[in-house]
Amino acid sequence: MNSARRPLIAANWKMNGLKADGTALAGAVAARAKAVGTALAGDILICPPATLIDAVAEALADSPVALGGQDCSAEPSGAFTGDIAAAMLRDLGCSTVIVGHSERRAGHHETDAAVRAKATAALAEGLTAIVCVGETATERDEGRALDVVGGQVLGSVPDGATAATLVVAYEPVWAIGTGRVPTLDDIAAMHRHIRELLAGKVVGGVDVRILYGGSVKPSNAREILALDDVDGALVGGASLKADEFWAIVEAAPRR
Repeated sequence: MNSARRPLIAANWKMNGLKADGTALAGAVAARAKAVGTALAGDILICPPATLIDAVAEALADSPVALGGQDCSAEPSGAFTGDIAAAMLRDLGCSTVIVGHSERRAGHHETDAAVRAKATAALAEGLTAIVCVGETATERDEGRALDVVGGQVLGSVPDGATAATLVVAYEPVWAIGTGRVPTLDDIAAMHRHIRELLAGKVVGGVDVRILYGGSVKPSNAREILALDDVDGALVGGASLKADEFWAIVEAAPRR
């Protein structure tokens, strides 16, 4: 276990929340984080919908909780209606952006090349990119999980990424929002596989934080976060309730 990899607990609110909801939720997390202060074992990140970024930024002000976006365009600007440039996220106070989430890979047909282009754009604007990877139930059942995820890592991680600018999130598609979770051995094996690939592709790859996502909740967070090569969690549904999300934050081990 590498002590340099401080745990990261990231909230992905997805397409949830109106202004009042988001402000209250972000404020509740920020208040707890400020109360704990330097005693926090890990870093905390909230990625709200784009409509809430400005309001959430205000709610998180003067707290140790970081702000991120859920997606960005590969383009810096131009005639791309509905898209959001990495520079726009940075301008609102974001430090990080999620790219290649399975819901975008499936629903918006994003390829590894498209994800890599978005991550490259994020890095060019000084943002950290959280690159998401994960296999479907069919791919796992066919024994192809390691190959599929490995291909996504090699195809999606941008050239020039470092441990300071890249986070990888492993989210088995079949576990997201379903309540199903891989065995601890399966999670450990996949994270170890990703670590080995990163070590050969990224400068300082052994120090890149690898998050686990996929029905992370207070009841299973502690045992998952204790695994070697699991450096935090990308939390979906449980991040929409302050008490549940904070319980996951508290489950992060001190490294």
